[in-house]
Amino acid sequence: MALTSEVGIDLGTANVLVYVKGKGVVLDEPSVVALNRDTEEILAVGAEARQMLGRTPSNIVAVRPLKDGVISDYDITERMLKYFIRKTCGSSKFFKLKIMVCVPSGVTEVEKRAVQEAAEEAGGKEVFLMEEPVAAAIGAGLDIYQPDGCMVIDIGGGTTDVAVISLGGIVASASVKMAGDKFDDAIIRYMRKHHKLYIGERTAEAMKISIGTAYPRDEILTQECRGRDLVTGLPKSVEITSVEMMEALEDPLEVICATAHRVLEVTPPELAADISCSGIVLTGGGALLYGIDKRISEQMGIPVRIADQPKACVALGTGKALLSLDKMQSSSQSRRKKAYV
Repeated sequence: MALTSEVGIDLGTANVLVYVKGKGVVLDEPSVVALNRDTEEILAVGAEARQMLGRTPSNIVAVRPLKDGVISDYDITERMLKYFIRKTCGSSKFFKLKIMVCVPSGVTEVEKRAVQEAAEEAGGKEVFLMEEPVAAAIGAGLDIYQPDGCMVIDIGGGTTDVAVISLGGIVASASVKMAGDKFDDAIIRYMRKHHKLYIGERTAEAMKISIGTAYPRDEILTQECRGRDLVTGLPKSVEITSVEMMEALEDPLEVICATAHRVLEVTPPELAADISCSGIVLTGGGALLYGIDKRISEQMGIPVRIADQPKACVALGTGKALLSLDKMQSSSQSRRKKAYV
């Protein structure tokens, strides 16, 4: 008789995190696949493939099969999932895999079906889908089944999901394609415009992590940035400050704050009052940007805190949700009944 292995997957635009029951989060690797254009053979997946981004010869391409939180290349996503599941669970022949996969709150039914089919083709015998902000709230340790409202802002790689949750379900939500990747794009555009320097995605991400900021720092940080001079075409390096990084990231941060404000505007007043007391919880890798909690708090006038393990919250939430699947399904059914009363 096959053993049942319960797996939670945060299928992110930038990273894939896998939670295995009894072990916790066992995998956290970039959502990147390197393959040979001529033979369609996969050469590397995850961290090894990410090292190849922007550095491959013409016959090898490093691709990210997910874009803005949804599958852009179904076949490569399926093969990537198979690789990660085999790496964490071994051969699926000996396990009956029960998989919970997260999707952004704004995805269409077609996009949901694509994710479900990819997980089934990768070896899932039972596949469940869950909205990312709900998983993030559970992973952050919030009790989503209480009548008191809680608000979560999950800033991932491709999307930012904002949701107000009460009694186990989403009351008001919004999803925007403005997150970690757009932070990197904003830095690349800033360097082109203000320094006439062309840099790649990996350089922009490294700058975001080291000196990126959403709120004025007590001490101004500097970092040398290397790239290609757009005027001469030769290698060039310039010194960049954290003040410049805050300027570069202003537009995407403003969109995220505006989205959170829009969700609060349509939230019932009783729940809005709860949130003004309990505050907003930030999850996702984007929550690690310096001062983003202070920036949102100052603009919204509401306390904001960052979850203990923001990057792993969604994966942890999927794992916990698998343990209370019956409760979640009954909660969902009761909400559907109420909707028709």
